[in-house]
Formats: sequence, structure tokens, C-alpha cells
Amino acid sequence: FLFKGKGECLGWYTVNSAYGDTIIMPCRLDVPQNLMFGKWKYEKPDGSPVFIAFRSSTKKSVQYDDVPEYKDRLSLSENYTLSISNARISDEKRFVCMLVTEDNVFEAPTIVKVFKQPSKPEIVSKALFLETEQLKKLGDCISEDSYPDGNITWYRNGKVLHPLEGAVVIIFKKEMDPVTQLYTMTSTLEYKTTKADIQMPFTCSVTYYGPSGQKTIHSEQAVFDIYYPTEQVTIQVLPPKNAIKEGDNITLKCLGNGNPPPEEFLFYLPGQPEGIRSSNTYTLTDVRRNATGDYKCSLIDKKSMIASTAITVHYLDLSLNPSGEVTRQIGDALPVSCTISASRNATVVWMKDNIRLRSSPSFSSLHYQDAGNYVCETALQEVEGLKKRESLTLIVEGKPQIKMTKKTDPSGLSKTIICHVEGFPKPAIQWTITGSGSVINQTEESPYINGRYYSKIIISPEENVTLTCTAENQLERTVNSLNVSAISIPEHDEADEISDENREKVNDQAKLIVGIVVGLLLAALVAGVVYWLYMKKSKTASKHVNKDLGNMEENKKLEENNHKTEA
Repeated sequence: FLFKGKGECLGWYTVNSAYGDTIIMPCRLDVPQNLMFGKWKYEKPDGSPVFIAFRSSTKKSVQYDDVPEYKDRLSLSENYTLSISNARISDEKRFVCMLVTEDNVFEAPTIVKVFKQPSKPEIVSKALFLETEQLKKLGDCISEDSYPDGNITWYRNGKVLHPLEGAVVIIFKKEMDPVTQLYTMTSTLEYKTTKADIQMPFTCSVTYYGPSGQKTIHSEQAVFDIYYPTEQVTIQVLPPKNAIKEGDNITLKCLGNGNPPPEEFLFYLPGQPEGIRSSNTYTLTDVRRNATGDYKCSLIDKKSMIASTAITVHYLDLSLNPSGEVTRQIGDALPVSCTISASRNATVVWMKDNIRLRSSPSFSSLHYQDAGNYVCETALQEVEGLKKRESLTLIVEGKPQIKMTKKTDPSGLSKTIICHVEGFPKPAIQWTITGSGSVINQTEESPYINGRYYSKIIISPEENVTLTCTAENQLERTVNSLNVSAISIPEHDEADEISDENREKVNDQAKLIVGIVVGLLLAALVAGVVYWLYMKKSKTASKHVNKDLGNMEENKKLEENNHKTEA
């Protein structure tokens, strides 16, 4: 109120200021012309005045009263506006501007309100974890240094939490610092969680009043670890494999879907009713085919909660008979069998000297070319690394067999003698010559292939000679001789030995030639018969003619004789 004399006043006026800012209070009075001085005072709670500033209108001087709480904080302008720096909570008072003339005192009161924004709320004393279906303290939401005091609100996933008996309990308290007169608000939340709260954010906020009205500050989000019991058990095989084979290591891993997950389980092996207590893993090493079966695991304290998995241990057996190094004589029979036993269908491949065979080998009569290294190999295509192989090294032995041939050179100056030898181990060949004659080229040998090779010499014999070829291996010593005429005497050449590769072709050609010859012979025979019949008729006619001619001759001679007698 503005008093004129001691009876008139203005209405209330309020100045809002933020904590720490400068409070500016206009006097709100028109300055009279006969003003002597102006003063500012505040009123104590009991109504007694305390003068704090004075300004003379004539001397233009300003004086501040000795009030400790306002020392060096006041400023009074020429229009009697009072400023108070570094606003405090204690500055919330009723201040009065007084303008004094010789006959009147004018007053204008101002109410000062100071506001302090609280600190950002923070969730402290947070629970390490929450357990489902249990009411437990989640944490405290604290906001400090507020004036006036504010209110705290809790949120779950952005929605306000209201008190609910047995599920949500909120306890609020506030404390004022007696020195600063600032408030600290604390709200404690007790909460009964469910699995729906997994990864759900919790926040809190403080709502307070400032110079410009109501405001709200939110805390950072807090997410809590939710503990809940195991409701399902699963079992895994590690490392995961499409197929397990004999010799592998198997690790069984049991998992519960609770939080925290169980640390121990009971493992049940095929054919064993009693479980084996272990951590969440159990390892079987070097498994065999009898390990095939159902494997199970359960909780220790709840055996009815169980999981199982079927495991098949694949196997592959191969038996080659005979195997290893086998020695047989040429012409012998040798049955060979490769027997497979497996957990599923297996593929079988035969190899000879690293070359794949079209079928499995079978020997009714062994030849030298049958010798070699045979391998029977089998595998399960669906099982990585499961394959077996066994080998048979076949040695075909034979005593040396000799055939000798000779051939005269077209020039007629030399003859080539060849000693064809068959046998294994490779026979050694030696030549012996009985008689005289120069040896042009001796001991020229062919490659040793499939138990056969030859040695030849070229000679120019001056007289009949005998060449002896001796072939010897570990089994026997064989000798054969061939008589060769002198170079001046022609003789029939003997055909060379033909190779195995060409023998079949030669046989086919021989069959063709024999057929042609037989056909020609039949044609000649038919022609001969026809010719014979023709000649037979011709001879009969000739006899009749000759007979007539003979009679004529006889008649002629008789006539001549008659003439001579008559004479």
C-alpha cells in the first residue's frame, strides 16, 4: 500500500528472481517535486523495519546501512530502483520503498520470491538384480538444491508408476539444508518385477517451480537385470556336426532358460538310469559305435525338467582278403574280396597303380600284367573324414620261358638271332656261340614289360654255328639253342615273337586270312570238279577219233603191202 501521510498505499507487487541472479525492485512511486530523500527497508517476521539504503535528493549521495547480509550487495539508482546481487533464499522478504517530503511519506511494498532449480535427478542405490514375483527395492531417486521443494515421479518405459499394494511402493521425503535453505528430495521405489520387465527402462523426474512457472527434469534411464527361474531345458552337441564318427570327441551342453542360468545339471548316458552330476558341459572322448543312443540332461533339483537328443556314431569297416604282399605263380587262380561293414551305404573304389578300375579285380588265371599295387578304398560321403583303405601288392612269378628266332638281313650279309624270354623275377640272359663268325652287335635288349623282354645279336657266320640262349632267375635256369647256317647258305627265317598287345589283333587277322583261304580253296575245289568232268568227256571223244585214225593207217599199210606182193 502507498501511504500518503500515514493513511494511503499502493497494492502488493512481487518480484521473482532465480537463485544467484540480481534482484531488481523498481520503487513504483512518482518522485514528488519537493522530495527530500528516499529510503529502502525490509520488514522482519515480527514486523519491525530494518533500513538498508538512503539517497538524498539534494546532495545526490547514497548511503547503505550496516546490515551484514547485504554488505556489498546493494545498489540504489537515481530513480530509486534497488538492486540486490547474488540472490539468496534469505532475500525472500517484504521490501518497502519510501519517498519522504517535508509533509508526507509515500510507501510502495515489494514481495521478493527466490527460486532455485534442483539438480538433475539421479537413480542411486540401484538393485543389482530384481527377482520375479518378489517385492524388492529398485533404487532411490535423488534431486538436490531445490527451492522451493519439488515433487518426484517414477516411470516404467515412459509411463507413470502409481502406488499399487504389494507391487509398487513409493516413499518420498525431503530435507532442507539449514545453511543454504535448499531442499533435497528423495523418492524410494519398491517394485515387484515380472519377465515383462526384461530390458525395460526405468526413469524418474523432479517437478519444481521457477521464476517462469512449473518445470520438469528427467533422469537417465536405468535397466535392471531380471532374475527368473528356469522353465525349459535344452541339450546341444558341440561342436555341431552333421555326423559323428568313431574316434571323435563329443561335448554335451545343457542349457536352462532361467536367469541366471543353472550352473550344474544331471547328464544321462544311454543305458544308464543314474545321472552324472556335472557343470553345464559333459565330454565323451574317443567314442565308439556302441555310444549311439539317446542322451539326456535335467535340472538337479527338478529332474522332471529334462531334455534329450539322439546321437549316431557312424562307423566304417573294411576287410581286404588277401592283403599286404602276395606272391603267386603265373597261371594260378587268386580270388580277391573287399568286404565293407558301415553304419550306412558306402561307396567302394578299386585302384591299380593309382589308376581307377572299372570293376573289382578277379583272377582265374594270373598273367604277368596282373602284378601291381591294388587298393580297395571306401568312404561315407555324408560323414566328413570317414574313409578306409587297404592294399594288396600282387607279385606274379614264373620260371623263364625261351623262344628263339632268326632272320636274314635283306642284304644277305648278316643274320639277326633273337632270344625271347618270359618270366619273373626278371631273368638274366646270356649268349653262347659255338662255331666261327663275326658278332656285329651283341646284347641289344628291349624294355622289360609285363614279364617279357628279348635280347638279340647280329652275326655273320662263316660256317654253320649254334647259338645258345640261357635265361635264369631265382626260380630256374632255362637253356635253348638254335642252329644257324653259314651266311652263304640260304635258310628259312623264323617269325619274331609278337607282343601281348598285338597278339589279339594278329589272332583276328589270322582268323580273317584263314576264312579267305578256306573260301578260295572251296572255290578252287568246285572249279576243279567242273574241269575234271569237262576233261573226262574230252578224253572219251578223243579215243574214238584215234581209233578211227588207227584203222585208216592199218588199211593203208595193208594196201601198200598188197602192191608190193603183186609186184
